[in-house]
Amino acid sequence: MNLKDKTVIITGASSGIGKACAEKFAKQGANLVLAARQYGTLCEIKQDLEKRFNIQVIPVQCDVSKEDECQNLIHQAVSTFKKIDILVNNAGISMRALFNDLDLVVLRNLMDVNFWGAVFCTKYALPALLKSKGSVVGISSVAGYHGLPGRTGYSASKFAMNGFLESLRIENLKTGLHVLIVAPGFTASNIRHVALIKDGTAQGETSMNEDKMMTADHAANLIVDAVIKRKRTLVMTGQAKLTLFLDKLLPSWLDKLIYNHFTKEKDPLIK
Repeated sequence: MNLKDKTVIITGASSGIGKACAEKFAKQGANLVLAARQYGTLCEIKQDLEKRFNIQVIPVQCDVSKEDECQNLIHQAVSTFKKIDILVNNAGISMRALFNDLDLVVLRNLMDVNFWGAVFCTKYALPALLKSKGSVVGISSVAGYHGLPGRTGYSASKFAMNGFLESLRIENLKTGLHVLIVAPGFTASNIRHVALIKDGTAQGETSMNEDKMMTADHAANLIVDAVIKRKRTLVMTGQAKLTLFLDKLLPSWLDKLIYNHFTKEKDPLIK
């Protein structure tokens, strides 16, 4: 696929993987519709990308947990560019709390953003994507294949996203719609800084060593390449690939490995 003059919508585009993807798609000549709650940050990204890559960028303030804002996002994309070629459902939040301790509002917030945000955007973009035989991309997680301790809501939301996208793919086997599920391992971004703790507030400081993680820039390169090649699934990092392999082969042993891994967090939830 040649991305020049394609129309790409990216949610959660103000930082991390979303921002990095915006730059990679822009470098390929795609026009962008960037969505996030931080409108000022999106405007700064717009100015930078338009100047560097001679493309058009539309920033849209959007909370993907709200259906009407997702509908408006898609409306603005179609109104401006008359088409949608790629939708990247990247917006997401994480959490860090044991289920026994947390307020259920945490799980509701995780599902609203990570699952329903992808559903809302995909629903309203689907007619245009079917017309263009375009791509729906879901930035999921290794946590969407095997549950992680202290991340019950996060894992549940990513499992739900995976099931939704796999069903959508099968429904559209003969329509030309491309569906890509991306499963990053641990990637350096601000998602853990803003992860919700048991009372629903942001933890503020990551519990992991970000320096040893894949960079958002590297992840974005892999994602854009997978879109171009219309891949079915993209699993990043050797750790994530090993996790998915062991999930099928030795799931009980994997539970113990994961448990031991998370006991080494800063201020661990399990010991």
